[in-house]
Amino acid sequence: MKEQEKKLGAPLSTLSGVGPAIEKKLQNLNLYRVEDLLFLLPLRYEDRTCIIKLKDLIPGIRSLVTGEVLDAKIAFRGRRNLIVKISDGTEVLTLRFFYFSRKQYKQFETGTNVTCYGEIRRNKNTLEIIHPEYRILRPNQRPSVSKRLTPIYPTTMGIQQGRLRNLVNQAITIMRNTSPDDLLPKKTLLKLQLPSLEEALLFLHQPPAKTNLIEIEQGTNKCQLRLSFEELLAHYMSLRKIRLQSNHDKSDALINGKIRIKDFIKSLPFKLTNAQKKVNQEILGDLSKPHPMMRMIQGDVGSGKTIVAAIACLKAISSGKQVAIMAPTELLAEQHWENFSRWYKNFDIQQAWLSGNQSQRNRNEALQNIASGNAKLIIGTHALFQEKVNFFNLALIVIDEQHRFGVAQRMALRDKGIKTSAYPHQLVMTATPIPRTLAMAAYADLDTSIIDELPPGRKQIKTIVLPNTRRNEVIERVRIMCSKRQQAYWVCPLIEESENFDFQSAESIFSILQSSLQELQIGLIHGRMLSSEKEKTMHSFKNGDIHLLVATTVIEVGVDVPQANLMIIENSERMGLSQLHQLRGRVGRGGSQSHCVLLYRSPLGNIAHSRLEVLRQSSDGFLIAQRDLELRGPGELLGTRQTGLLPQYRIADLVRDAKIMPEVQNIGQQMLENNPEKAALIMYRWLGDSDRYVKV
Repeated sequence: MKEQEKKLGAPLSTLSGVGPAIEKKLQNLNLYRVEDLLFLLPLRYEDRTCIIKLKDLIPGIRSLVTGEVLDAKIAFRGRRNLIVKISDGTEVLTLRFFYFSRKQYKQFETGTNVTCYGEIRRNKNTLEIIHPEYRILRPNQRPSVSKRLTPIYPTTMGIQQGRLRNLVNQAITIMRNTSPDDLLPKKTLLKLQLPSLEEALLFLHQPPAKTNLIEIEQGTNKCQLRLSFEELLAHYMSLRKIRLQSNHDKSDALINGKIRIKDFIKSLPFKLTNAQKKVNQEILGDLSKPHPMMRMIQGDVGSGKTIVAAIACLKAISSGKQVAIMAPTELLAEQHWENFSRWYKNFDIQQAWLSGNQSQRNRNEALQNIASGNAKLIIGTHALFQEKVNFFNLALIVIDEQHRFGVAQRMALRDKGIKTSAYPHQLVMTATPIPRTLAMAAYADLDTSIIDELPPGRKQIKTIVLPNTRRNEVIERVRIMCSKRQQAYWVCPLIEESENFDFQSAESIFSILQSSLQELQIGLIHGRMLSSEKEKTMHSFKNGDIHLLVATTVIEVGVDVPQANLMIIENSERMGLSQLHQLRGRVGRGGSQSHCVLLYRSPLGNIAHSRLEVLRQSSDGFLIAQRDLELRGPGELLGTRQTGLLPQYRIADLVRDAKIMPEVQNIGQQMLENNPEKAALIMYRWLGDSDRYVKV
């Protein structure tokens, strides 16, 4: 074994001060080996490199100061306080302690010199530090300062900053003697003007005194970029590995079939757009290969993704195979059931339905038909990949709203379909246009098709931004439109009133509108309703029996009502641009001019105003998504912030580091093909032993 592996690859127990108890606590920070400490990067830095005179202190700034104790006393001002006054001859500063011992109190004898560090606060006319870090100086001892900025690390229960710094310093000492492998190609480092791995790690753990902290905070330092590149590379290669593996997996090549796809397309009451035709050819080409398709369709709301998926499904079914369509909500799954039933009405295709809310009897019947192969088209929610579901010959999986599931869940459904070593094809769809750099990072395991054309005759939705003080005017507009046999949505973020939020709730708005528009039929729909209740309300709305539908954002997906030409959205300033754009896309499905009214609560800040202005001026989903990505980040854009479906990066940032993603993609592909051993080392360094993307 190499000397390097003996040390950097050694367990943490080999370090001084790490016993079994501490080792277990360090594992909470995903620290197992000595090298892991090198990649535990500081959250921030403190400047303890110079002593600030008391007269120059600024409230809100953490500062290192020194002075002579003038007075120390215990006071009772609502609670027990230790108040220490110090001076350096230029000004007086108060040190305040709420938790202290008798021993501490005695340390602050008059005339004693002390050095302390903490955040400067203003208390009436004086400055103070609450619970400073401090050191009592011996007689004639000069205060010491750090030569470097002090790192502040993420901690866990029972591990203090001092101990972590000590352990990291031990790891750095080992690194100085045995440098870690620099796994990136030298050409890449030169091209991007990046430092070596050792240089980057040394700098980030021990930045020099004059380091530009603003640059560090913004994440634009070259040393940070060096590590961001490698981390993005690890995640990218992990996903690409899945994709490359699929090229070796066997799948049913769907070449023949009883139904001519061309005849089906001709039978449709509308013509496919050129974008739909292009994507359709890409998909049919993939399905004809003996390796599983892994393709994502991106397209704005209303671009016609579902009919393209329906053509793919028909190809599989006509070849005697089964198809599974999975949606994140019952409402969207029900919409697919309705659409596919209408499109396939001239074909003898048995369908099955699976959801979490159906009766046991219906569920057992569906499971039996799926297992026997009688059911060729299976539609449902996440219930599709549960243990009791057994497919007969599943050849194609269609997943709608891909970002609501994640790679692991897709792989779980894929594994359900394995039959005699043949993997099912995968087609995933999203109505959230995904900026290119984000797609590179988050969906590297998928080929991408984009439907960037709306059906002919679709008019651009006119968007109006109004304060909620003009709600009565909007109500009157609803009255006029609905009197002309048109329909409207009124969308609210919450179901009911909440003490924590001042959003207009769906239930309160429903009551207001019922009182104001008594001549109209008004419906209410939200996620807490029973499936049967939602279905009944939606059916009434589609049939025109309900003029105005008050809803939560549950209608973001899955509702097509051609006569609905007006969308009102409450508290639009609190919502993401992509979500607003998707909601807006629920209207304008017919030939009439449609409108979207974005109501906001005053006062509206400059940033919020500029965000809503993007919606008012643009209908380009990709432009809107890019702006949303810049403002809110990938988790918020895709609705995955709290789900764990996107990787949590230690240092990389998909928005900040977008400029290096093309090079990450290029190097990743080269490394997987030409140097898989080095690729494996990079993935192990950043992802550990387990493959986080495919582990279920």
